[in-house]
Amino acid sequence: MTERRGRPNPGVPPRDGSRPVPSSAVTRPLPVHLALASAVHAEGTRAIYNRAIESTTATFEMTPKSLSDQLEWIAEHSGAYPALVALGPDNQVVGFGSLSPYRPRPAYSTTVENSVYVHEDFQRMGIGRAILEELLRLAQAHGFHAVIARIAGGNEASVALHTACGFEVIGVEREVGRKFGRWLDVVCMQCLI
Repeated sequence: MTERRGRPNPGVPPRDGSRPVPSSAVTRPLPVHLALASAVHAEGTRAIYNRAIESTTATFEMTPKSLSDQLEWIAEHSGAYPALVALGPDNQVVGFGSLSPYRPRPAYSTTVENSVYVHEDFQRMGIGRAILEELLRLAQAHGFHAVIARIAGGNEASVALHTACGFEVIGVEREVGRKFGRWLDVVCMQCLI
């Protein structure tokens, strides 16, 4: 496997002073099969995403998604902007992630934004990392140069995951979101590939 440009060397602390998640932070690895998302995964991805909408600040979305919404989302995430699912025991969707266009203007066409969600019962098992590493591989294969992550302030697990995969903090947008009666920051991270 070749080293990707923009990723830190093992053992070298990131420039922003944060620390990668030690391998001991993974409680018990769960082998998963990664696949491109399709219509058969709509209900599994929808259940994970709606849980995040209703009970976390991992997404600034406020309205739960219908099955037709999720099918439309999956249809939009194909080709250069794929959605992946992590399938665990009995082919259950235990996590998913995607690449999306960063901004609509043509000069941004080589930059994408990533999203990763893991079912709450399967967190800290290496699933998020497996998804994110595959998204980075796909981004590179599709010719993208930069991958951006926009993470709600306080989501230290997501910041640690992205740091471990070679992302660096490039800024913080202060109080740009409001959910559950709180102002929310967004931590912006970037990986050059």
